[in-house]
Amino acid sequence: QVQLVESGGGLVQAGGSLKLSCTASASGSIFSIVTMGWYRQAPGKQRDLVALITSGGDTNYADSVKGRFTISRDNAIDTVYLQMNSLKPEDTAVYYCYVRTRHSNYWGQGTQVTVSS
Repeated sequence: QVQLVESGGGLVQAGGSLKLSCTASASGSIFSIVTMGWYRQAPGKQRDLVALITSGGDTNYADSVKGRFTISRDNAIDTVYLQMNSLKPEDTAVYYCYVRTRHSNYWGQGTQVTVSS
């Protein structure tokens, strides 16, 4: 079982920046992470992809965040980051960390990001 611990959400004004972090751990077991990333869910809406990054560093972004958000990861500490710049009110959502190993998918508990206009 893999546990995900997220941090970095909060309240920011439009045009501001936030950086999210998510660290994966699994006590007593060895796991191999294939993909890490972030999804978000706004009230009354479905959970949507924000960005993904593979173990080799290939990235995939939602069109709505291209050029503003940057995903990165540190494989040595099983941590994924999401640098969010030029934030807009429509970026307001709960952001969920996502990890795919060779055997399963895992989700974080979610961190709230609120962008005020």
